Amino acid sequence: MGEKYQAYRKLNYPLPATSYAWNLYGAGLENMGHNGLPEGFSVPEPGDDQLLVRIDSVGVCFSDVKIMKQGGSHPKLYNRNLAVDPTRLGHEVALTVVKVGRNLQEQYHAGQRLAVQPDIYQQGKSTAYGYTIPGGLIQYHLIGAEVLETDAGACLLPLDEEMGYAESSLLEPWGCVVAAYTQRRRLEPKKGGLMWILGQPGDQTAYTFSTGLEAPSLIVLSDAPQAVEELASLSGAQVVVRNGMKPEDYGALSQDLTAGKGFDDVIVLAPRSAGAVSQAARLIARRGTFNMVGSQPLDGLVQVDLGRLHYDYIAFLGTNGSDIAAAYGEKRNRCELRPGGVTVFIGAGGPMGQMHVQRALELPAGPNLVIATEISDERLQTLRDMFGPLAEKNGRKLLIFNPNTSGMAFYDFVMQATGGQGADDVVVSVPVAKLMEEGDAVMKPDGMLVLFAGVPNGTLGAVNLSNVYLSNAQYTGTSGLTIHDQASVMERRKAGTLSPGRSVAAICGIEAAGDAIESVVEGKYPGKVVIFPQIHNLPLTGLKELGARLPAVAGKLGQDYLWTNEAEETLIDLLWEKPD
Repeated sequence: MGEKYQAYRKLNYPLPATSYAWNLYGAGLENMGHNGLPEGFSVPEPGDDQLLVRIDSVGVCFSDVKIMKQGGSHPKLYNRNLAVDPTRLGHEVALTVVKVGRNLQEQYHAGQRLAVQPDIYQQGKSTAYGYTIPGGLIQYHLIGAEVLETDAGACLLPLDEEMGYAESSLLEPWGCVVAAYTQRRRLEPKKGGLMWILGQPGDQTAYTFSTGLEAPSLIVLSDAPQAVEELASLSGAQVVVRNGMKPEDYGALSQDLTAGKGFDDVIVLAPRSAGAVSQAARLIARRGTFNMVGSQPLDGLVQVDLGRLHYDYIAFLGTNGSDIAAAYGEKRNRCELRPGGVTVFIGAGGPMGQMHVQRALELPAGPNLVIATEISDERLQTLRDMFGPLAEKNGRKLLIFNPNTSGMAFYDFVMQATGGQGADDVVVSVPVAKLMEEGDAVMKPDGMLVLFAGVPNGTLGAVNLSNVYLSNAQYTGTSGLTIHDQASVMERRKAGTLSPGRSVAAICGIEAAGDAIESVVEGKYPGKVVIFPQIHNLPLTGLKELGARLPAVAGKLGQDYLWTNEAEETLIDLLWEKPD
């Protein structure tokens, strides 16, 4: 360990007088910083309930690009006038505590290393770090109640001492990837909620509800069979009957009984019409369930709000028996990749897509066959270089496919690779509805479609919801993460079953932050760009270019240009300017 790196790690140096920062004053890269450069501010002293922290590394995310482009109109900035009240990008952050306010000295200490969990809520309102709360594109700043006293407690994760700075920043995006395979949907009727049961005239099936229908406060019955009327009457809920409804009347029903917020739980019995199911599915409340109970397929595909699957965690459930309750619960509704199965990754070549592929190949009980699709040959080659050896090492098979140059349709390729069976799981990391529809088309009847990328709410896509109740297909999506997701990534890194540093593709210093964001817009690098705010005069540099610019650092990279903690130590020893 070099002398300068030891001083850096142990805070064995005087604080500088100036902290450089990239504040965002409006939409567009030209409104970040001042004249294309970071601005200098005095290093502040913490108050009694504050921490002064040093930002060690910041990963760049496409979410940063969205904020930069939209400015104050971004949904999480609530039409803020950034010219008057600027924010700062950077939510994938690793930091070190420098000074601790008097009231926090039992919880924190100087030299403590932490990662930020940026998906912050205050009294139910999103106030995310790097969005509403100015983020990590700065050298030193204060952290107080806005991060330490949230609905979930302090949104800071203590880091294991073995963790490097760059890989610690990447706990956040990796946590988002992990969250995609954890259960975020509500899978039981909501206690005290609003339920709508939509039946078919003439259906006399003897439906049951084996776990007891006791959760709702209101049950709306529309053409429900007698058996269901009896279940509702015994539930203790208020019962409202609205028979003879047509699909075009469904919206008015929701407006009348839910003030337009939608029903917490919708149950459709013996569904037949894809159009009627499409209309009813629009009336699911946030985190609501849509339970289909039937034995015959619909007459077509259903138009589903793909944005709400991702952002609102709506759950499509079903069963082909007569026990309505059989559709609910985590045991029936999986969220993890099928062990030994086939997983297709659409948009696999981007930074987040790469993480999904890596996770699948490193997952102890992961899929046997991974199909990675991408439209860039350069990114496909990177996938081969990065993950071909990993797949071979772990006894997995990796297939690479470019739909633009292969001379074969995506559907035909997947069917050929799977012997006509289709994929057990399809993960979509591209915010394009058409690709989400194509993912649904190549899925097995009992498969799972994971919408990792979010399209705007209201974006409809045609999917085969018949498979939900006939074969137990799953449709999931996630947005954001919890501190527990980041902690689980760190634990897997310590156990040697996941390597966050494999995702790093380029690095730079504080002055090149604008270039780093532009590179994400352009998709210049097939992986994550990490900024080291404490380092000056390091241009944006891909790891493959390090040999020409910083041969000593390049010499510490792992196989296939893998970023390592040794490379990071050498970088800081070479380029960090220790204050006098």
